[in-house]
Amino acid sequence: MNVDEVKDRAGPREFSPKDDLPEEYRKAATRMLEFHANSEIMGAFLERPFIRKAPSIERKMAFSAKVQDEIGHGQMLYRAAESLGIKTRDEMLDDLANGDGKFLNCFHYPMESYVETPMIAFFVDGAAMRRQATLKKSSWEPYAHAMDKICFEEGMHVKHGESILRELMNGSRREQRMTQDAFEEWWPRILQFFGPTDDQSTHHDFAAEVGLKTCTNDELRNAFLNTYIPKAKKYGLEMPDEPRIRDNGDGTYEVVEDDLDWDEFFTVSQNEYDGSIEQITGRRQAQEAVQWVRDMMDDQTTTNSGPQSQAAD
Repeated sequence: MNVDEVKDRAGPREFSPKDDLPEEYRKAATRMLEFHANSEIMGAFLERPFIRKAPSIERKMAFSAKVQDEIGHGQMLYRAAESLGIKTRDEMLDDLANGDGKFLNCFHYPMESYVETPMIAFFVDGAAMRRQATLKKSSWEPYAHAMDKICFEEGMHVKHGESILRELMNGSRREQRMTQDAFEEWWPRILQFFGPTDDQSTHHDFAAEVGLKTCTNDELRNAFLNTYIPKAKKYGLEMPDEPRIRDNGDGTYEVVEDDLDWDEFFTVSQNEYDGSIEQITGRRQAQEAVQWVRDMMDDQTTTNSGPQSQAAD
C-alpha cells in the first residue's frame, strides 16, 4: 500500500498490524505513540513522590493507583508503537533514559508542593482527556484501542485532581493563596500542552491526512479553554493577567498565543531546558536502579525456554 492509498482509505481504526503500510505512515504513527508513551511514564515519575507526601492515607492510595495506571498506559502505548515495526519497546525506553526521547512540556518542570498536584491531576489530565478522546478515532487501530482503556482511567484521574482542587480552595486562606500561586505558574504551561500553534506545527498535516489525528492543536486548546476556564472560576481561581484570554461572549474563549513563551516551549521540546535535564537524569537513574530485575527476568525467560519434557499420552 502506498501513501496515496492510505490517505484514500484513512478512517477510524482502519489500519492494523496485518496491513502492509508504507514506512512514512509507520514512522509518523511511531513518533506519535512513542511521544505519548514517554509522556505517560514521565508524568508518573513526576507524581510518584506524592505517594509519600500526600496528607492522608486516602490521598496516598489514590496517588499510588494513579501512578500505577500511568505506567500501565505507557506500556500499552509502547506495545502499540512496537507493532508498527520501526522501534522496539526497549529502544524507546533507552532513548527516553538517554535524553533522545521526547515528552510533554508539562513534565519537564519540577513539582515540589502538594498544592501543585491538581495542576497536573486536574488541568493537565483534563487537557489530556480532551486530546485522547479524539484519538479513539485514530486510523491506527492498536492506538485507538488503547485509548478505550486509557480514557476510562484518565477520567478517574481528573476526578481525583478535581477533588484535591476543591479541598484546597475550600481550605485556609493560606492554602487558597498557595493554590492560586501554583495556578498562575502552571497555567501558561498547561495551555502549551497541546503543542505549537497550527502555523508552527510541523507534523499535523500528514498525521491528519492519514487519519492518525483528527483535530488541530489550536482546536484542542480552544475546546479545553471553553471547558476549564468556567471550572477554574467555579473553584475560586482567578485568571492570570497573562496570557490574555479573549472572552468571545458566547461561552467560548481564545488565548492570545503571542503572550505565551514559545522560545521556552521549543527549548523544552528539545530536552534542553534545565528542568528537562533534571527530569531525564532522574528517570535514567530510576531505570538503572532496577536493571537487575530486568536482567533476572531475562535469565528466567531464557531458562524456561529450554527443551520441555514431552507430555505423557
